[in-house]
Amino acid sequence: MFRTISTIATAVACTAVAACGTATEATIASPPAIHIGTAYELPGDRVYPEGIAVDPRTGDTYVGSYANGAVYRATPGTARAEIFLPEGTDGRKTANGLKVDAAGRLWVIDSTAGVAVYDIASRALIARFDITGAGPSLVNDLAITPDGSAYLTDSLRPVVYRVTPEQVTAAAAHGGKADLTTQFDLSTTISPHAPDAFTLNGIVCDDSGRYLLIVDMNTGELYRVATAANSPDPVRKVTMRGADLKHGDGLELHGSTLWAAQNASNTITRWQITDDGATVELERTVTDASLRIPTTLVRSNDRTLVVSSQFDKGGPMGPGTPTMPFAVLTVDGI
Repeated sequence: MFRTISTIATAVACTAVAACGTATEATIASPPAIHIGTAYELPGDRVYPEGIAVDPRTGDTYVGSYANGAVYRATPGTARAEIFLPEGTDGRKTANGLKVDAAGRLWVIDSTAGVAVYDIASRALIARFDITGAGPSLVNDLAITPDGSAYLTDSLRPVVYRVTPEQVTAAAAHGGKADLTTQFDLSTTISPHAPDAFTLNGIVCDDSGRYLLIVDMNTGELYRVATAANSPDPVRKVTMRGADLKHGDGLELHGSTLWAAQNASNTITRWQITDDGATVELERTVTDASLRIPTTLVRSNDRTLVVSSQFDKGGPMGPGTPTMPFAVLTVDGI
């Protein structure tokens, strides 16, 4: 599958030159055309992929299945991913948020249970951290800061969990299990919503690890959360210029550029961050049905890889029959 979206729009600006009473024309360069293609296929007819992570050491990417908890691996240049962790591994029901840390460990979220940490080389489970409490919960996405700490969102609880490297080491030494603990409570910050509404979803950290950006997919708002203890400005709503992030799912941040997947609207957006994470401005939008409910994305080797979930075709967002094969897409020009 390969698709090109024409986005050519040349603007001509006329500027009056007072000295001679004439005008000059300045042509503003057109943005590059958007190309949507298949990066690689995923094996299976009930995959419904949700999360993706890249291993910066190798360029390998890992994709999780929301339907069965399997994790797939694709090496650079391959046309079809392989099964890395089979469905149901270690009792996992879903595999949504994924990340690879600097220590070569793969973090895999099970939305129904918590997060598991694997050694990539051996595929062995190192430790798992489980949600606690009787209330509804849906652990969704995670970001890893430069100090090795993982921060995780919960779409049904207004909290952000944290797992530190020390906690991983301790859990591994004591049976491999521990509880997820809340680091931030955003209950007084997020906008009012229905009790069953999904709220906190995609999460990223800045290069220094000083703050997190977290999207509320229900309202389209973005929050900046300082990671330092006793910060004078711990949580704030980000000023958004040009649009909002309604249906915002996965986020990707490199430097001052933020990308977002907005699932139900089949949209990928690119934003510029200013004011130390306090303001974002929309730079480009791509909306196309061929994205098929994009749940997240990752930048790898100057490519934007997008997970095409097809959640609305027999998955968690509606009945129907998915188009085969399930795939990870490339979106060039965004």
